Amino acid sequence: MKTIYFLLILNIISFNIDAQEQHILTTDSVNLYVKIRGSGTPCLFIHGGPGSGSYWVEKFFGNELEQYFKMIYLDQRGVGRSTSPKDGDYSMNRMVKDFEEVRNALGIKTWLTMGHSFGGILQMGYADQHPNIISGMIMINCTLNMTESFSKTWIPKACEFLNLPPENIYMNDSIAILDRLMGVIGQLNTKNLRWKMAFEKEENDKLMDATYDEFPNWNYNLGAQGLSIKEYWADFKPMTSKMKMPVLFFTGNHDWMAGPENYKNVNFPRMILFKSNVGHIPFMENKRDLEKAIKKYNKKYGF
Repeated sequence: MKTIYFLLILNIISFNIDAQEQHILTTDSVNLYVKIRGSGTPCLFIHGGPGSGSYWVEKFFGNELEQYFKMIYLDQRGVGRSTSPKDGDYSMNRMVKDFEEVRNALGIKTWLTMGHSFGGILQMGYADQHPNIISGMIMINCTLNMTESFSKTWIPKACEFLNLPPENIYMNDSIAILDRLMGVIGQLNTKNLRWKMAFEKEENDKLMDATYDEFPNWNYNLGAQGLSIKEYWADFKPMTSKMKMPVLFFTGNHDWMAGPENYKNVNFPRMILFKSNVGHIPFMENKRDLEKAIKKYNKKYGF
């Protein structure tokens, strides 16, 4: 009997260590898709979008990341292979609860977080509530102020690509920024120019879009609602000076989404700022620089 009990415990431990794909049920009955691969310090990938899913970075940069970290790829609620909340709760507090419930389910004491784009905002909300849980943060072309990113870079650059005059409706500050953003996105889509906002090459945009074809039942719920949540539009930059964990802040010089100057007024006390000649998607278009930055971060802070 003792032998059977020991083997049962061993199987449970092995599952927790070597798990590949699983779903974790949250306290509000959302099934969160999680995939674990690699070895080293546990690292939660917090994807952007809102609503892009974790598959992009796993597919195009997973082999590199998994050499350094035990990667936990999570599709956030309402995204990809995860289900949606019945009450439509996509608040910051609920997102943070999801991260914590995943961590506890996996038996992880502390971990790194790695965010891309909008994932930087979720990282800040998480770090603010649980600073002792997060041993470090890696931010890849993250915005910490969506109003700044959209008004100073996203919309003006889109208008430039559309060859619009300086004085146009999308640059009119009296119109709500989200309305202007949706309008300019519509124009970019009509003229097949939206790829220029994130990519150096159009074929890479098509390659990334094709990844969704691998999942016919992909969940887009959060993507349809995320930008309408008011609390995500706060300026999170002032909070950075209070964060004690080491941070890698990677920024692309041709990133027209978060913005090539998104690092300004970001004042993490322990920060490596790494600038790269790349657009918004370095894990496709400049893997060399991104891996170089991660190596530098790991070497300095001992991950």
